[in-house]
Amino acid sequence: MEPSSLRTTWRDRGAVAVEFALVAPILLALVAGIVEFSHAYNLQISVTQAAREAARTMAIKDDQTKAALAAIAGAPGLNGDDFELAFSPAACSDEDDITVTVTYPAATLTGLFGSTVTVTGVGAMRCGG
Repeated sequence: MEPSSLRTTWRDRGAVAVEFALVAPILLALVAGIVEFSHAYNLQISVTQAAREAARTMAIKDDQTKAALAAIAGAPGLNGDDFELAFSPAACSDEDDITVTVTYPAATLTGLFGSTVTVTGVGAMRCGG
């Protein structure tokens, strides 16, 4: 192998290393964004399910304490103590609709896009079953 072709090979390797150093942070940020979005979407689905369960229980039993327990049971992967529930109206009467809003603050996974995210789910049911 002649020396000029050997130099070209080392130059090519150096160029590849520089290109990788330029592209790697962008790719890692993209992967981190996908992970964070997936986590937030999963939280959204769980909190919405909790709100639906709370609204259903409130519509049938008209008891905010039981509705809060149903919300916690409806999202088993989340810390139910952090749920903030809002009932509208406060009591259920026949032929009215009850709306339950559940707000849940959660920590992000990577911290690259902020340390917390607050997710809100809304469930609505007709009172009286």
